[in-house]
Amino acid sequence: MSEGSDTGRPGRRTTSLAGLIGAMLLLLVVLGSCQLLHGVLSDQPEYQPDDVDYRELVVSVQQLGVQVVHPPSLPDGWTTKAASFDPGERPAVDLVFTTDDAHTAGIHQSDTPTRELLDTYVGEGASESGDTLSTAVGTWTGWDDTDADHAWTTDVGDDTVLVYSSGDADALRTFVESLTTATVPPSSPSPQG
Repeated sequence: MSEGSDTGRPGRRTTSLAGLIGAMLLLLVVLGSCQLLHGVLSDQPEYQPDDVDYRELVVSVQQLGVQVVHPPSLPDGWTTKAASFDPGERPAVDLVFTTDDAHTAGIHQSDTPTRELLDTYVGEGASESGDTLSTAVGTWTGWDDTDADHAWTTDVGDDTVLVYSSGDADALRTFVESLTTATVPPSSPSPQG
């Protein structure tokens, strides 16, 4: 019996833990550099969502016979973030805006009790501010919470209307003063200011 030689068999290479860690670190540096280079060289457009035309929704809901509280136009610098109508058992209209100082303001109209709306949209700590406001829509009650959110509520028919904002209280008051239930003509363009 002859002993075979190790000729033709691959040699065994010795590796160390330090060499393995060094190779991993080098790989991470190369991948990180590639990612950084891609980020610098690629031109990513800034996303600007389209402005929602809340007036189209108001027209549609009014055609169903619902009296909708809405702004006749938006204050300068305000944009519409969302507009929706839920025609379910308890119909609800939601109009959500971004103010000129990047805060959120909204109008929610449904047959939901005032306290429930305040807890949902303003915060459970909301309490009457002591302010009232009379407009063509109705007599509004002012509300504030501990987080500097502001709101106004009134009743229109069987609905409670809540107007809320995390922004400037005076700007919200001016916005509430502008609200109307006037019928919007179907082909009316949407003024944005």
